[in-house]
Amino acid sequence: MDHLLPWLRLQLTPNLGRVGLISLIKHFETPQNALEAARRGWPNLPGLRQGLSDLVPDSNSDTVQQACQSLNKMNGWVITLWDTGYPQRLRQISDPPALLYGCGVLPEEPYLAIVGARYPTEVGRNFTEKLSAQVAEAGVVISSGLARGIDTAAHRGVINGVGKTVAVLGCGLDHVYPPENKSLYQKIIEQGALLSEYAPGTEPLPGHFPGRNRIISGLSKATLVVEAACNSGSLITAEFALEQGREVMAVPGGIDRKTSYGPNLLIKQGAHPVTEASEVLEILGMTGVSRKSASNRQKTDHNLSEPASSVLSKLDLNPRHSDELAGESGLTPMELSAILLQLELQDYAEKLPGGRYIRGRQAR
Repeated sequence: MDHLLPWLRLQLTPNLGRVGLISLIKHFETPQNALEAARRGWPNLPGLRQGLSDLVPDSNSDTVQQACQSLNKMNGWVITLWDTGYPQRLRQISDPPALLYGCGVLPEEPYLAIVGARYPTEVGRNFTEKLSAQVAEAGVVISSGLARGIDTAAHRGVINGVGKTVAVLGCGLDHVYPPENKSLYQKIIEQGALLSEYAPGTEPLPGHFPGRNRIISGLSKATLVVEAACNSGSLITAEFALEQGREVMAVPGGIDRKTSYGPNLLIKQGAHPVTEASEVLEILGMTGVSRKSASNRQKTDHNLSEPASSVLSKLDLNPRHSDELAGESGLTPMELSAILLQLELQDYAEKLPGGRYIRGRQAR
């Protein structure tokens, strides 16, 4: 950990931001040289205020030692913009982090960012879990922000299946935020990595999250917005993706839902509308998984009778009313009711209020 001390001392210098730190390394080439020069006073460089060199903490200061102890405790690591292992896509953005703190093993590309509302609909949550699992199974790393709602569903879909996921935090790695995601936090370390540009000990302050969002999109080849209300942070992530020259996708939603505002707006502005994993993979250029094969996985008959299999094939994560299903299947209401009950008991279908149905967990 001693080799990290110069980096920690610089980054933990009060009022020395990313721009100033990058300026120092460009000018002095190494953090050791920058620290040595601090004794004489730093020159006038971009991002440096006069007198900052007097504020550099000592190696034995509480802030530096606490950061080291936290990283040691969680087997954390630090990667810098000048290291060969720094994520290449993130390096290409206009404002890459100078340092990234991490825990776990950072997966190789490609990455897909999935973001959305903190308080999504149940349909949106289920859709996100299913899609992230399918895309991750095809070899795409899912990146998100570990926030409540869609972010959590994106990570959880990967954790419950096969694949890799990366969570970018708006606080130090030693803070679990939100606290209810503690178990998910640990599982992500086992099946991917946690990342933050903030040193251990940094609280999850509101001002940190827009910067966190630029990293989520910057890591990724594309960003997918599932649900997002007006002024949502997810729209900020989509804006970053556009500025970074990345693809933006959105899941269209009903005009009566507040959380459909963001995706529908993005689609109006030119984002790719997507409703299934195969479409996402096509946009990412992942030709190994075709739309047909993804569709076939969804429509497996699960050893059901032909009528039951037919009804199940008409269900997805968009609620369907029983009257609509009866009209499409040609079954009488009594026949359909018996089949839907059978599917419910086997967890192949899930009944929602108002006589509506979606696919159950066993059929996703």
